[in-house]
Amino acid sequence: MIQMNLHQVLEYLPHRYPFLLVDRVLSCEPGKEICALKNVTINEPFFNGHFPHYPVMPGVLIIEALAQAAAILSFLTMNEKPDPDSLYYFVGIDKARFKKPVSPGDALHLHVALDKHMRGVWRFNAQAKVEGELVAEAQLLCAKRAVQK
Repeated sequence: MIQMNLHQVLEYLPHRYPFLLVDRVLSCEPGKEICALKNVTINEPFFNGHFPHYPVMPGVLIIEALAQAAAILSFLTMNEKPDPDSLYYFVGIDKARFKKPVSPGDALHLHVALDKHMRGVWRFNAQAKVEGELVAEAQLLCAKRAVQK
C-alpha cells in the first residue's frame, strides 16, 4: 500500500496553490484504488465569495479534488510521473451528485476506484466523504494528452 505526503503528491500533480486540492495520499493500490485527503480550511480563497455568510466548498472543486486523486492513481498505475509535454485532462463527468455541504474544518476523504482503462481513457468511480458520510460522488473520465504549444 502506497502512502504519500504533500511533497510526494507535488511530484505527481502539476497543480499548485491555490488549485492543489490533495494534501496527502492515505493509501493507494495502483491499478485499483486510492484514498486521499483534502483538509478544508477557512483560508481557502473561494470561501471569500462562496458564501461569505455560510462558507461552503464549491461542488466543482470537490469534483476537481477527486479528479486530482484519480490522476495520482493513474500515474502510479502507469509507473510514471507527469512530463512537461502532456497534461491529464477531464474528458467527462457523469452521474455527479452532491449530498451534503463541505465546510471549513472538514477533512474531505477522496475515494477513487479505477473502473476501466481503454485506449488512453480512464474511467473512475469516485466518492468524497466527511467523517465517513458521503458528500459527493461521480463517475470521472480522464485522459492524458499532449500539450498544444
